[in-house]
Amino acid sequence: MNSLKIKYYPKLDNAAIKDAANFFELNSVFEYVDMLNWPTQFPYKPSCQFKIARSAQSLFIHFKVVENNVRALYVKDQDPVWEDSCVEFFCKKQDQDTYFNFEFNCIGTCLATQRAGRNINVNVNPLSTASLNSIKRFATLGNAAFDEKAGNFEWKLTVEIPFVVIDVQPDRFPEMLMANFYKCADETAIPHYLSWSHISTAEPDFHRPEFFGMIHF
Repeated sequence: MNSLKIKYYPKLDNAAIKDAANFFELNSVFEYVDMLNWPTQFPYKPSCQFKIARSAQSLFIHFKVVENNVRALYVKDQDPVWEDSCVEFFCKKQDQDTYFNFEFNCIGTCLATQRAGRNINVNVNPLSTASLNSIKRFATLGNAAFDEKAGNFEWKLTVEIPFVVIDVQPDRFPEMLMANFYKCADETAIPHYLSWSHISTAEPDFHRPEFFGMIHF
């Protein structure tokens, strides 16, 4: 089970999201989304790294991806962004039965819910428009849709998720969150499924909180 420490940076307090992206370019150490859990079915392994930190009020994640194909068809939040070039962050408190899933395509479009598992008919609550609007994003590829491109591409995405969105009170941080980070692109020419913390299932399945790692405050 992977683990990491979330550092507090006062410079991120009240920082514009583009300034936060620039800050991450100069500070902190990358973690790797490099677990190829299903190598026989899905052997492609793009490079996916991330940095994580916090301000007093928010969690920041800075993703850096290098891949051969890139696609961004979806521009409306809660669209199926996992079909595009996508990075994801799932998290839960230790004593919580449900978890949050945040999925972003390479232009920052977000799908986010609080749920008990993959089954969409059981306890799945999409985040409100207000909560989605509070999640700031800066994507180096811009925010306009485009069809799939083949080649060699590097893109970065910085997101700011207010702690209140994930039911964390900034004046009472838990000891840790259980979490995982992912890279996927279901409907591209080279579908792939990578994770930060190892997943032991026969088929690709990110909705498995029993395999979450630990992120400590």
